[in-house]
Parts: sequence; C-alpha cells; structure tokens
Amino acid sequence: MPYVAKESRYASMPYRRCGKSGLKLPAVSLGMWHNFGSLCSLESSREMLLGAFDLGITHFDLANNYGPPPGSAEETLGRVLKSDLRPYRDELIISTKAGYGMWPGPYGDFGSRKYLLASLDQSLTRMGLDYVDIFYHHRRDPQTPMEESLGALVSAVQQGKALYVGISNYGPEDTRAAAAILREMGMPLLVNQPRYNMFDRSMDDGLASAVADVGAGTAVFSPLAQGLLTGRYLHGIPADSRAGSGVVFLTPAHLTPDVMDKTRRLHAIAEGRGQTLAQMALSWVLRLPEVATVLIGASRMEQIEENVRSVADAKPLTTEELTAIEAVLK
Repeated sequence: MPYVAKESRYASMPYRRCGKSGLKLPAVSLGMWHNFGSLCSLESSREMLLGAFDLGITHFDLANNYGPPPGSAEETLGRVLKSDLRPYRDELIISTKAGYGMWPGPYGDFGSRKYLLASLDQSLTRMGLDYVDIFYHHRRDPQTPMEESLGALVSAVQQGKALYVGISNYGPEDTRAAAAILREMGMPLLVNQPRYNMFDRSMDDGLASAVADVGAGTAVFSPLAQGLLTGRYLHGIPADSRAGSGVVFLTPAHLTPDVMDKTRRLHAIAEGRGQTLAQMALSWVLRLPEVATVLIGASRMEQIEENVRSVADAKPLTTEELTAIEAVLK
C-alpha cells in the first residue's frame, strides 16, 4: 500500500522559531546519527521515519558520515524519500553536515572549500535531492580560515543546493565570529548545533547567550546523554543497550556510581511529574528559549512516541522542580 501521511500530523507538535529567522522547527526532531545506516534494516528505518512524520516531526537531521557505515544514513533517507516521502518534500526540513573524515587523502576532512562542496554534492546524490534545507559545517577547522569554510556554505546557498547555513560544535567566541563573517557575506547564521543535556552543561558557559546575541537558533544533539537519561540503566546495563555493546560514546565506564545515583534521583523527580526520565530531560533542555529543537535518536518507534509525548502534553518545569534538579546535578 502506498504511504499516506496522517491528516492529524500537525495537531499536537509545537513548532519553535529558529532564532530570528522565519523558519520554525518541530520541538522534537529526528537525528539519524545511528540506527539508520545499512547495518540496520530498511524496514525498521522506514517505520521510524514515516511514524515520526505522522507525529509532526518534520525535521530529519543527517551528516555525511552518519550510518554506520558513513554515508549509509543518507542513502536510507534517499530510499524512503523515493518510495514514500517524495510527495511531502515541501513539508520536510532535511539537514546535512560535513566536517569529519569521509574519504582518504587531504580533501576528505575538516573545512576546506574543496571538501565541503564536494561532500555536499555526494550527500545530495545519496539522498536523491536537489537541495537540503540546512547545510552545516560540522566542526571548526583550526587550520582553515573560517572565511573559507563559511564561504563554502554561502556558495552552497547561492548555487541552490541549500536554503540555510549552520554550524555545529562551535563554541561561544567562534559562534560570534562565524555570525559576523556570514553577515559580511550577506548570509545570516540560522543555527548552531551543540551537545547539551543535564550531564553536559556546555551551553550554559556562554553559548546560549552568544547564539541569542547573533540572532541564531540552537538544535541540541544528545539531549538524553546517549541514553543515560532514558532510564534504561536504572537497574543495570542491558546487553542490547549502547553501553552494553560499547558502541558510540557510551560504555560501562561512563556509568559510575555517582552518575547512577544522580540518574535514579532524577528519575524520582520525573515520576513525581508524571513523566519518564527521558521526557523530563527533553523538557529540561527545551526550557531554554534559545533552543529551537532537540534531536532525538531512536532504535524503536516506541521511543519516538514517548519523546513526542513530552512536548505534545507540554508541562513546563516549575521553579521548585528546577531547583530540585539543580540540587541533584551540582
């Protein structure tokens, strides 16, 4: 049967303006960092992508190296676009990035104009697209002038291959510098994409104010700390979990007694709110006005549904709850 999107897909998802731009992003977006590559079944990926769209998730976030293996997440999205989502392209925000190693030699990594524009062409081919909505520089390249890296992003927009430009993993001062350079080129900085969660407070060290000052928005990745804030590890390490298999950036070594104690105490606060720990963790990130969207990962459709409920039934954190959370995290 051909896929037909649910008519109710926009009924409960809130959309937040990204900085001072005209673009609104869903409060929850789907990050395709893992579990969408060729090592995962196309059937599972398709179920999550279509199910997410039916819940109002219009933003799919990728990068050239997402998979595994690198490039395969973009290929997966390309297949689902071709088979199901092509009629809905104008309802989708699709982003990709370049900045980490993709192919051998000096032109397949970091931030040269040569690498960034070649990578974007490869990404568009893998996804079967003429353009992406957002093209990011994935990380600051200390050996390439920022003007060159950002100039490549501007060229992508001028060539009709991207609509907006973004940066990822740029700190406060680099964010301000990037916005100033882009402004001189006549191109606003749409968004910065940092890691931020209860266990990683990096945005609180000047990045939130820098993003606000330059008029950009923020798309937060790892809001659930690679699964630490999902409640999955409250009673040990499941064999099929990220920590259990030692993949990505979460291993048993990260689950220290202190971390596990804090996780259990946070879980108790979430239960008092009538939420899961994951839902409260997303509400905590979204409390910041600078955050346009949180990028969730998923291996099952049920996880996406749970996370969307945290914003569909929005329940702002009270002052007392925020104080209790801070007491746990200090």
